[in-house]
Amino acid sequence: MPSVSHRLDRFVARHLSISKKAVRELLIQRKIMVDGKATNIMNHIIGPFTSVIVDGDIIQQRQAVYLMLNKTKGVVSATKDEKHKTVIDLIDHPLKNELHIAGRLDFNTTGLLLLTNDGTWSKQLSLPDNNVMKTYRVTLKESLSRSDIETYQKTFHKGVLLLPENIITRPATLVALDANTVELSICEGRYHQVKRMFGCFQNEVLELHRLSVGSLLLDEKLGLGEVRDITTKEIMTITHVN
Repeated sequence: MPSVSHRLDRFVARHLSISKKAVRELLIQRKIMVDGKATNIMNHIIGPFTSVIVDGDIIQQRQAVYLMLNKTKGVVSATKDEKHKTVIDLIDHPLKNELHIAGRLDFNTTGLLLLTNDGTWSKQLSLPDNNVMKTYRVTLKESLSRSDIETYQKTFHKGVLLLPENIITRPATLVALDANTVELSICEGRYHQVKRMFGCFQNEVLELHRLSVGSLLLDEKLGLGEVRDITTKEIMTITHVN
């Protein structure tokens, strides 16, 4: 869904195909309501989810949707796919066809996936400069010694060169859970990034599960393939932008 904002007078004029002079008359007569309140302010900013009613007729009344899904293996992080089941197919929601994915997961990666129709919110999550950390539980083929763990930690903090893009990853943190399981936190989402980072050590990633995005943790009550609404508090705090 588009996230562009407009001035109220231009928004109403365009949607009703009337002149701005006619819109000013409606404002003077206080026949335009924004989010349930009559207004006479021409340059009131209208966002994609602002309610606008003109003389009793609904011009815009869209619902913002924010969902968390516990993604299963074998499901594509896409809204449409001719060959495979998509994450949208897992969702039963009246506005499911308006949703897009805020940070994709690979075909066989499980865990926290966010879906929304709010383009501004999802953009905040994806911008590297916002440093929204994504934490993954990673199961590795080769066991790690204490020395290996320290080497991985130093290397990932410094950054790993990804080819052929010739890009060095941003600083990442690694915490060992056991000899074959670690938690990795990154603020990017490049193509197969986690697998490629461990590939620098010729260590294959066997399982990859996303635990969190920013302050938002995967709800432990959600089974694989299950979805729930994200609370208002979670929406506001995930990027620390109010």
